[in-house]
Amino acid sequence: MLVLIVIIVLIGGGMWVWPFLAGILGISSVTDKPGALRHIRQLMVTYDISPGEVETTFIAPAAVDAASTKRDKGDIAKTLFVYLGAIFILAGIGTYIGMFWSSMGSVMRIFVTLGIGYILLLVLVSALHGNKYPRAVGPLTFAMVFMMVGGWLVLIDEVFPSTGNWRNVVLFVSGTMAVHMGVLFGKYQRTLFAVFGLFFVYGFMQVGLDMLGMSYAHIAIVLGASLFLVGTALEKTPQRVLAELALLIGSFWLNGGLFDVIANATAANWASLIIGVCLVITAYGLHKADRYPRLIGLGYLIGSAMLYAGLFDLVQNTPIELLYLAVTASILYACVVLQSRAMLLTTVLAMLSFIGYFSAKHFVDSLGWPVTLVLTGIVFLGVGMIAIRVKRAI
Repeated sequence: MLVLIVIIVLIGGGMWVWPFLAGILGISSVTDKPGALRHIRQLMVTYDISPGEVETTFIAPAAVDAASTKRDKGDIAKTLFVYLGAIFILAGIGTYIGMFWSSMGSVMRIFVTLGIGYILLLVLVSALHGNKYPRAVGPLTFAMVFMMVGGWLVLIDEVFPSTGNWRNVVLFVSGTMAVHMGVLFGKYQRTLFAVFGLFFVYGFMQVGLDMLGMSYAHIAIVLGASLFLVGTALEKTPQRVLAELALLIGSFWLNGGLFDVIANATAANWASLIIGVCLVITAYGLHKADRYPRLIGLGYLIGSAMLYAGLFDLVQNTPIELLYLAVTASILYACVVLQSRAMLLTTVLAMLSFIGYFSAKHFVDSLGWPVTLVLTGIVFLGVGMIAIRVKRAI
């Protein structure tokens, strides 16, 4: 029975939940021709695509596809054997390290970790220089980073076994790997090198600022703001595919730090309200610029949810409780104007939750109150239908 329930939940989630969430967040919100055109325009603005490029791709798609997918069986077999060879080599190295680690000396431990990491680095540079195996660059990069990070940790542990300051270790390893990734990116301009480079750079700065005595909230504000600027700068580079992710992480990081600062200065409800308003305003700015529809939906969703949570906590059990319903009704109008289903979801839930709370508090035994709500709803529906007919007549 439990297995049957799990299967039903998974199937139901695949059929209903995930498409519903995708639609709410604006990930797949195209349902008609005008919506499709708006989505295409947003993609063109986000990725700096000109109408001429679209026309060229549309006129001659067959030639482009033929040029990009023309691969003979020998090329496929060569790539397959390269992948298989790399997998077996890494599996053999891992098995050897696991079997004989305790019996190895310090030099051997350093060689089978850091040494192999640098050997993989040489192989990676060779593959990049000759551009013979472009599909092997990604796996080689991951394997090289994993072995080099582990190797440097092993080296430090073997040479300085008594060290107990993990911050110095992380600072050294992050800085060293950031230099390696920066050199590789400067030479070959690969997006994967930029990802790892940013990861190690921000790890270095996180630990460095912590060692300087800065609080976690202020560190989050500084690093989040800087990453937001980095994401903005990435929009004008060949690595613009990273811009959306950088803006997302930077926004969460920055607003997380601001939330802690405001909460410590005032209260958590004020922090939730202020940060929620800021997120909604940021999403509105992106909406007006027709950029990053997924970030717009996420900003509206999380920002409005924080706004409603903070506002309710502020007005609850006060003489201005009904102000909450007025605010949600006003934002409901904004949802219709902006055509934001993400904010519409949180607004409807907020209004229904408040009406339920208010009814349970003041009209728990009154039959007239639910009847009044139903009649009011019918009136609103009627007004809406009349407005639609008038608009069509005009």
